[in-house]
Formats: sequence, structure tokens, C-alpha cells
Amino acid sequence: MTREELTADDVDELARRAQGGDRDALEQLLAAIRPRCLNVCRGVLPYSSDAEDACQDALINIANKIGSWGRQGRFTTWMHVVAVNSARTTYRRMKNQALASDVIPLEKPDPRTTSVIAGTRLDLLDAMEEIERDHPTFVEPLILRDVYGMAYEDIAQQLGVPLGTVKAQIHHGRRLARPLLRGNE
Repeated sequence: MTREELTADDVDELARRAQGGDRDALEQLLAAIRPRCLNVCRGVLPYSSDAEDACQDALINIANKIGSWGRQGRFTTWMHVVAVNSARTTYRRMKNQALASDVIPLEKPDPRTTSVIAGTRLDLLDAMEEIERDHPTFVEPLILRDVYGMAYEDIAQQLGVPLGTVKAQIHHGRRLARPLLRGNE
């Protein structure tokens, strides 16, 4: 069976087998989800090489933590969250490296480098970092909904919280994010 022929049920079955210790299933699973994982990372990180690094980290995390997939939803939903978190971690690491180097930050973003790329803006990532300091529970649902367009129900199931809570977290997260976005200056 090739990657292109895999249905969501096939991916879930490979994940179940991989959880049971089937190394071949794990290898097939990682090969099958890699393109999707890379697309998720590209949605957060504008440069291909950075997205590739984040994707590789995500695949390693998936392989190491596959046992934590609770089988309550689709494996790809769980994979999506792992990939988003890996991309955000890569972004934080790169930002910290830039701050530690001799790079002089721009007062205003350069529109040639701060752009909409796969639905994500660099200023949105900065806003999420700031919100996360005081309101960490708002960030993940907000990114999953507004950047990746996941359904509220899928987010609630993935995070294990009531649907109303997810909607409230997203609403409050949006309220906090608006003044932080550079386009609002």
C-alpha cells in the first residue's frame, strides 16, 4: 500500500500497530504522515529549511511519544498538535538565537519578510508568545482554530476540554491577540 492510498482509517491502524511495538508500522506511518506534518510546519515557519527542521523534530516526537495518542480521535489530529508544537518550539529557539546574536532587530517589520505565508504571519507568532506568558491555555486552541482551521469539536476532543471552554479560550485569545498584531498599529 502506497502513501497516496492510505485513508484516515489506514493511518489510524498503522498508528495502533506502531503503539503495539510494530517497527515496520511505525516506519510506514512516519513516511505516510511526513508530507502533512511538513505542511503544518510550513504554516508556522516561513522558510523551508526551518520548516524541515521542525518537521524532523515533530516526527521524532511522534515516534517517541506515540504511546500518548489516546485513540479518542484521529491520529492525524494528534499529529497535527505535535507538529504545531514542534514548529512553535523551533520558532522560539530561532528567535532566542537571533536575540543572543549581534542581529539588530527592526523597529517595524519589513513587509518583504513579514508576510502572510500559508496563513501565518510572524507577528502572529510573536503575539502568541506574549499571550502564552500570562494565558497559556488560550494559545493552543487559538492556533489550532485560527491558523489551521480545525473544527471546535476536534480541538475540544484533542485537548480533552468541554466545547464551551474551547470556544471561550479562543474568544479571549483573539481579544488578547488583536492589539498585539502589527497590522493594528
